[in-house]
Amino acid sequence: MEQNVERVARFLQEAGTYYLATTEGDQPRVRPFGTAHLFEGKLYIQTGKVKPVSHQILANPKVELCAFMNGEWIRVAGELAEDDRREARQSMLDAYPSLRKMYDEDDGNTQVFYFKSGEATISSFTHQPEVLRF
Repeated sequence: MEQNVERVARFLQEAGTYYLATTEGDQPRVRPFGTAHLFEGKLYIQTGKVKPVSHQILANPKVELCAFMNGEWIRVAGELAEDDRREARQSMLDAYPSLRKMYDEDDGNTQVFYFKSGEATISSFTHQPEVLRF
């Protein structure tokens, strides 16, 4: 399982940008994200509490994300949980120092979520899909 989450994180980090899908009522919402970080063996993402995506995740923590790189794409479906510990926020910001222009671990806005569980599928037109559960 741990190797699976590491492989998923590496794919997302190397891709650089992935697209996170949430729901707002019955309307899907998709936007680009760039944070994918392993902390304590779990896959984390980051946002700001003031953003609509934060409210959408809190209302329905089931999300899906997708990234494309070098002829392969990954889809990750799972359920997020907020980690309100300072250590988790600080680890994310240390991993992505460019975020410090907008966020600080003690600003009351920085928010990190981790996948409680997830299933990733790596696909391409040249090989069978590979499913990774974490």
